[in-house]
Amino acid sequence: MSSFAGKVVVITGAGSGIGRALALDLASRGAKLALSDMDSVGLAETVSRVEALGAQVKSDHLDVTQREAVLEYADAVAAHFGKINQIYNNAGIAYHGEFEKSEFKDIERVMDVDFWGVVNGTKAFLPHLIASGDGHVVNVSSLFGLLSTPGQSAYNSAKFAVRGFTESLRQEMLIAKHPVKVTCIHPGGIKTAIARNATAGPGEDLAVSAKYFDDKLARTTPETAAKVILNGVSKSRARVLIGADAKFLDLLVRVTGSGYQRLVATVAGRALPKSAE
Repeated sequence: MSSFAGKVVVITGAGSGIGRALALDLASRGAKLALSDMDSVGLAETVSRVEALGAQVKSDHLDVTQREAVLEYADAVAAHFGKINQIYNNAGIAYHGEFEKSEFKDIERVMDVDFWGVVNGTKAFLPHLIASGDGHVVNVSSLFGLLSTPGQSAYNSAKFAVRGFTESLRQEMLIAKHPVKVTCIHPGGIKTAIARNATAGPGEDLAVSAKYFDDKLARTTPETAAKVILNGVSKSRARVLIGADAKFLDLLVRVTGSGYQRLVATVAGRALPKSAE
C-alpha cells in the first residue's frame, strides 16, 4: 500500500506544472487532496483529472500572499477533512531583470509570492500538521536556491530565503521532537510554463528569455519531478535535487565555493540571450 494512501495533502499552485503533477501522482496513490491556485481554469482542469482517478478533492482559489486568507484556508481544510498530514508550498512566480534596472515593486512581488507565500502556508498549516501526529512540510525552493545567476537577483533572494527558512524549520522540529518532517525541494530546469508566465525588467526580451529556457534549460518533465519529490518525501529526506543540472551545479558550488560566481558570470555573459536595446 502507498505510504500516501489516506493522507490529507495540501498543494498550492496546483493549477499547472509541478503542482498538477504532484496532485495527479498523489491521487493515484490514494491521497486526499486540498488544491489551490490563482488560476481558476488551470485548477479546474487539475481537479477534473484527479477526480477521474477517484481522489477526494477540496479546491479553492487562493492568493498565498494574503496571510489572513491563508490562515482561514488552513482551518477550512482541517474542518473539511478532519486532519492535515502534508503541505506542499509550491506556488511561485518568476521574474527576470538586472537589479540596477529593476523597481522595488518587482522585487517585492517575487518575495511576496515565492518567500512569504511559503512562510504563510507553513505558519498556517503547522499546528494542524503537528496535531496529525504524522506531518510533513515540503517547501519548493529551486536550483537558484543553491547558486545565483545574473538577472535573477529577486528570484535568487526568494529561493535562498526559502532554503534557509526550511532548513531552520527542520532543525526546530527535531529539537522540539514534533511529529513533523521537513523537506526542501530544489528543481532544476522543469518543462513548465513558469518562464513563459514570468515578468521582466526594463530592456529584457521576455519572449526570447522564455524560449531560451524552454529550449535549452528545461530538461525534466513535471511528472518526473513529482516522482522524485514524492520519493524524497517518502524517505524523509531533508533536501531533494531534481534533474542532472541541479545535481551538477550543486556539486560545482560545493567544489569551487565562491569561485563559481566568476565561472557562471563568464558562461552567462556568452550564452544567455542579450537584453533588448
